[in-house]
Order: sequence, then C-alpha cells, then structure tokens
Amino acid sequence: MRTTGVLAAAPVNEASTGGGWVLWAAGAWAVFLAAHLVLNGRWWFWLLPSLLPPPVFAALPALLLVLSCATGDLTAAVVAGAALLLGARQSGLVPGALVRRKRRPPPDGAVRVVSWNTQHWCQSTDPEPFYAFLRGLDADVYLLQEYHHDQFNGTYRLIDDERRLRATFPGHRAVIARGLITLSRLPVAATVETAARRTLRVDLEMPGDGRILATFNVHIPVQLRLVSPLRADFYRAVRSRAADRAREYRGLLGDVSGCPHPALIAGDFNTTAAIGDARRIARLGADAVALSGRLCPTSWQARPGMRWWRLDWVLSTPGARVHSYRFRDPRGLSDHSVQEVSVSLAEPDRRTTPDLRVRHDGFRHHDEGTRHALPLPGKDRPEGQ
Repeated sequence: MRTTGVLAAAPVNEASTGGGWVLWAAGAWAVFLAAHLVLNGRWWFWLLPSLLPPPVFAALPALLLVLSCATGDLTAAVVAGAALLLGARQSGLVPGALVRRKRRPPPDGAVRVVSWNTQHWCQSTDPEPFYAFLRGLDADVYLLQEYHHDQFNGTYRLIDDERRLRATFPGHRAVIARGLITLSRLPVAATVETAARRTLRVDLEMPGDGRILATFNVHIPVQLRLVSPLRADFYRAVRSRAADRAREYRGLLGDVSGCPHPALIAGDFNTTAAIGDARRIARLGADAVALSGRLCPTSWQARPGMRWWRLDWVLSTPGARVHSYRFRDPRGLSDHSVQEVSVSLAEPDRRTTPDLRVRHDGFRHHDEGTRHALPLPGKDRPEGQ
C-alpha cells in the first residue's frame, strides 16, 4: 500500500513541478506586459524593450497557455490567457486580413503608388539593378526615402543623382527635399511646407477632373544609434531621439489635420505595433494593411531571413480610397520591402488653394527646412533618420 501510494503520487508531483515552472514564466511575462502597457510611449527608455519583434506578444503567451494546459496548471493558464488577450494589439497581427473579400479591379482614375526606403540610395549596391528595379515597379507615384549616403558616424551626405533620375524617369516630375523624393507622372499642383521636419508633402492632380490628392512622404527617425549599450552615449541618443520622434509625430499630426485635401500618408515610420508611437499613427488616418491579406505583415529585416518587424505604413484620410495593398520583395536592394497601393478619390474636393499652387518644369528642389532634417556635410544634425 505504501509503495502504491508513492507511485500514485509521483505523476502528481511531476505535473505540479512542471506547472510551477510554467506559472513562474507566465507570471514573469505578465509583469513585463503590465510594465509595457503602462510605460510604452510614456518613458523614453521603454523604446528599447518595445523593439521586441511584435509577434512575440502573441506567440509567447500562446506557448505558455499550451504548456499550462499540458501540465494541468489552471492558474498558469488563466495568467497566460489574460496576457495573450491583453497583448494581442501589440502583436501586429491583422485578423481582418484573413476575411475573404471580393476582388474588384481599381476604378478608372485610380493610380498606383509605391513607397520604399531605399537603404541609402544604392550606396552599397550596383546602381544598374537598383534603377532597373525602380523602373520596373512602373508606379504613377513614387514616395522614396533615404536619398542620401550614410557617413557611418551618425550623419548622412546629401547626393545629386538627378541626371540619372531624368534619364530613368523621363515622364515623371520630381520633388526632392530632406533626403526624400516624390516622383510623379501626375501634375504637381503644389509643394507644401510641413511642421514635421522629415516629411515631404506634395499635392498632385488626379486624372480626370484634376482633383487634389495630398501625398505625405514620411521618414520618422530611428530609435537607436549603433554604438555599444555599455556607453552613456547610447542612452543619451535614445533619449534625444525619443524627443525627436515625438516632435515629428506632433508636427505630422498637425500637418495632416490641417490638410484640406484627401491625403495618402506613407513611408518608413520606424514604428511597429508594439511601440507606443503606434497610437500616434492611428490618429493620422486609416491603416490599409488589412488589404494585404497577411495575418502577420512584416516589412523590415534586421538581416536576411529575419523579417519580423513591420516599420512601413500606408494611411489614408477620408476622401482617399485605397483599393489594394501589397508588399513587394526588394530583391536584396534594401532591408525594407516595397509598399504598393492603388488609390483613387471617393468624393469631389471643391476647395482650392491657389496660393499653394506651384507649376514645375520637371525636377524641383523643395528646400524649406531641409537643413533641419538633413544638413550639408560638416554640419551637426539630429541623428537617426
């Protein structure tokens, strides 16, 4: 009887031990998640923990939930399940993308727009395939970021590749400023100064009746400087860039809310669903990512095979209709995927702004405020564009 009792108790003790370990892990994750929800976007230091790949916020508690069920630990299951529910919005998962929608071709007058962070404009790649790839995208409008070269010391060098751009895109007009390029087959109605220092706004005349679509080409500064985290400079940079990012988002929100036209806001936001600034992005416009059909959309890879983050966004304001959205492989030319959308205008915009209208003969530099975002070599600049 004693032997039987010992043998019967053994599985219970084993389950209890396993369940205790899972409970500890679930409790530790719950504490981290609680701190994340409270501090994210409110304390500059939390930019660092928020750099976790967003799918972790769903995958880890889901794994803990499975383990807690396997060990029979009800308390651990409750903690892991609550963490899964509370962290779902941080995961970047888009359940709506799984809903089957009837595919309809874009209406007449819709235009194809691509947005792409070029990773320092073919600085480390052959220009021939780079320009061939750009040309092959065959977009009506290109919103391109990082039209500059990296100095590898926290600064960037402005470049002048207009001759090649003219030869590659003879039918496009271009506006160049702040390390950003907007290329457009559509007539450029205006270039408009923005409070956001790393944004380029170009108003375009849409096909047909010439109504205006405002395009915001965005590049929010990155959070980190690539120096050792054992140095004080690392944390000073994170703190200053957190403030810089907050100013950019405040400026961009004011620019978009003050725009009298339907708008498309696209670019490299250096922000995932797990970063507090995602709340600021949600205030700018409607996110088009559900149209991609991806449950877990990603657009940036730290290195080949590690495309776990979505840093690039396309947003629209009322009056601008996004009909399709997809990510395109950059073919090794950049660490960012290409975003491609088709967009049209839903309702006529009767308001006009003749004081902002500027006619162009092709390529135009829009230099107001450029040096605040990307000064000429030899000058200091806020790092991290």
